[in-house]
Amino acid sequence: MKMVLSQRQREELNKAIADYLSTNGYQDALEAFKKEADMPGEVERKYGGLLEKKWTSVIRLQKKVMELESKLSEAEKEFIEGAPTRGKRSSSEWIPRPPEKHCLTGHRAPINRVIFHPVFSLIVSASEDATIKVWDFESGEFERTLKGHTDSVQDVAFDATGKLLVSCSADMSIKLWDFHQSFACVKTMHGHDHNVNSVSFVPGGDLVVSASRDKTIKIWEVATGYCVKTLTGHREWVRMARVSPCGELIASCSNDQTVRVWHMSSKETKVELRDHEHVVECIAWAPESARAAINAAAGADNKGAHEGPFLASGSRDKTIRIWDVAAGVCLFTLHGHDNWVRGIVFHPGGKFIVSVSDDKTLRVWDTRNKRAMKTLEAHVHFCTSVDFHKSHPYVVTGSVDQTVKIWECR
Repeated sequence: MKMVLSQRQREELNKAIADYLSTNGYQDALEAFKKEADMPGEVERKYGGLLEKKWTSVIRLQKKVMELESKLSEAEKEFIEGAPTRGKRSSSEWIPRPPEKHCLTGHRAPINRVIFHPVFSLIVSASEDATIKVWDFESGEFERTLKGHTDSVQDVAFDATGKLLVSCSADMSIKLWDFHQSFACVKTMHGHDHNVNSVSFVPGGDLVVSASRDKTIKIWEVATGYCVKTLTGHREWVRMARVSPCGELIASCSNDQTVRVWHMSSKETKVELRDHEHVVECIAWAPESARAAINAAAGADNKGAHEGPFLASGSRDKTIRIWDVAAGVCLFTLHGHDNWVRGIVFHPGGKFIVSVSDDKTLRVWDTRNKRAMKTLEAHVHFCTSVDFHKSHPYVVTGSVDQTVKIWECR
């Protein structure tokens, strides 16, 4: 594109050149230039140093243009690779992208847990404001509030059908809610002597496993509401207990800095995992789909492949550790968060691990290469919980900032 100078601009440029030639003592050139350009007498003061000023500002602008061009090409690349329609990526590799699709507000205190409904396009959030809220994650609409707990709701979980919701609270109770029709609390279970921090269904749905600050893990019968077993062994507050996909093992983590794995049937500790250097906040069982990536990361060759089952744990020591539960060893550690790791979930496709932390970020880890491949500045305060939908491309996060955010994956 050729720029055409106006008569006035041409005269100004000529005067600036004349000033430059004269201040630098190029007398002969100046005389010749004045003659050829048909310039009148003296050059006014205002043209002093103008050429150099223009020249340096052009260089500054060029640098800025180059920076912006590289940012643009980065964004274009992300857009092309990221958008679902132009996918080089299959859905098993979709990851959350900023900005969030919805930011849900309504809770009046920090959010402790967020989970997806297994069937409907709903999420459930549990908060320190003693309520449980239900939202539609596609529209971002608020659906309803479940009230009944008298203190902070610490955890919530669905059975496989999504017809029953279980919750637990600092009020020391566990509640079962009919999530099918009435949304009423159908049972309240008492037995823990302190804050109940964690609750989840056994895959069959007939039992619930809870963990408490009273240092115990309890197993409850859904039909009767009776506690049928108490597991003791942790020396401090038990932060979380999760049942393995096969339904035979329970993993738990605690302020005593250990992870324990228990046999469901016998009450015995199968293994105690002790590599973390601080409170272990969260755990997640690896799905079958993650086996290959975990073995690749652990550097296992075909002959010595680890059988698993595999478990991930997140700690206040800022690390995530991946364990081979059968062998009782830590296979590898993920470093990158700058604060406590508070939530962890495996990508359903198996290649990634997603975590949230008090450093306010959501991170996507490339398991095979043991590195964070994406960091999202997710919230303005500590991130407390994360869940990944098993079949739709959505991630949900909750935070001390009292918001719930829905992130679309592509």
